[in-house]
Amino acid sequence: MSNEKKHVQSRAERLIPELRFPEFINEGQWEEKVLSDVSDITNGKANAQDHIEGGEYPLFDRSEVIKASDKFLFDCEAVIIPGEGMRFIPKYYEGKFNLHQRAYALKDFSCNGQFVYHSMLHRSNLISQKAVQSTVLSLRLPILQNFPIEIPSNSDEQQNIAACLSTLDELIAAHNAKLEALKDHKKGLLQNLFPQESETVPRVRFPEFEGDGEWVEKKLGQIGEPLMCKRVFKDQTTPNPENGIPFYKIGTFGREPDSFISDELYEEFKDKYNFPNKGDILISASGTIGRLVVYDGLPAYFQDSNIVWLGHDENEILNDFLYYCYSIVSWQTSDGGVIKRLYNSDLKAISIKYPSNDQEQKKIASTLSAIDELISAQEDKIDELIDHKKGLMQGLFPKI
Repeated sequence: MSNEKKHVQSRAERLIPELRFPEFINEGQWEEKVLSDVSDITNGKANAQDHIEGGEYPLFDRSEVIKASDKFLFDCEAVIIPGEGMRFIPKYYEGKFNLHQRAYALKDFSCNGQFVYHSMLHRSNLISQKAVQSTVLSLRLPILQNFPIEIPSNSDEQQNIAACLSTLDELIAAHNAKLEALKDHKKGLLQNLFPQESETVPRVRFPEFEGDGEWVEKKLGQIGEPLMCKRVFKDQTTPNPENGIPFYKIGTFGREPDSFISDELYEEFKDKYNFPNKGDILISASGTIGRLVVYDGLPAYFQDSNIVWLGHDENEILNDFLYYCYSIVSWQTSDGGVIKRLYNSDLKAISIKYPSNDQEQKKIASTLSAIDELISAQEDKIDELIDHKKGLMQGLFPKI
């Protein structure tokens, strides 16, 4: 077989997806087209000043942001693609909408419109790669007109793929709605289980503690002392995980470490200098102020001054309860600005309220912890569904 024939055969094989509904297994390879073959591609006429609060119609901006408009330019099924930005994620929409002059709408499809949407979503990374660099990354009309798309000739196969992926989208959306409901429930609990700014008792109190009187209000500096680990210098770290102990910098705090220190240095610093106890609440003191991580007691070391904790006696306030005190703290300056760095003096000056009865602290913390576990499980479920959809898309579309 000649090289040319081998190439043609290989190309044909690539235009057949790995996963196919049984009734379409013998339908053969998909067709190679470009977007201008299957849709009309147009940009809008709106500008930023056409955005109004509470507008009746969605205004698809030049980026992925959706705003509002009091008028509409289109009334149709469309795939919306932003014309500028860092990510070019398509959206599917049916109905009346307005469109920014540097955003695009694919419409008047000669094939299944939802199929085109899912195909473009599957290829969103390639769209970004084809964007051109000006002041920002931009898509030009010819890029979209000539953008490749592979389509099964049987419209029923297009419909089945679109319906399968759209059903998954609906399931993911339902789980996202459940997640938001759980977060709203937690927010309501925090507002009611803790006293408001001018109050000394919470609005909602467990019956067994209703006669316990007012909560205590103290500054954190009256409860304990801000602590941090001994400084570790860059030449004492390595990116090699085989070196030993994870070293968390502010950029990897609460995530995966990318630096490590030797077991010997860890043991020396842990014994000689300040080191968190299991259960202590670690706080980010630079970057995004107030990110919280509960130290789990496993071998790890933390970047000095950027990651701090309050050394205190749990006989006065339990760490489990203190965690939720931190979660409602406003990490801002007195004039409402954002704290760029949390100094020890800032941390010591923060006031919190808490019940003197540690059983009430435990009850509140366990109630909120149970909600956090539900939220975490829901987030894991959504991640699983998203990964499942990615796997399906990889199988349902030919590999190019």
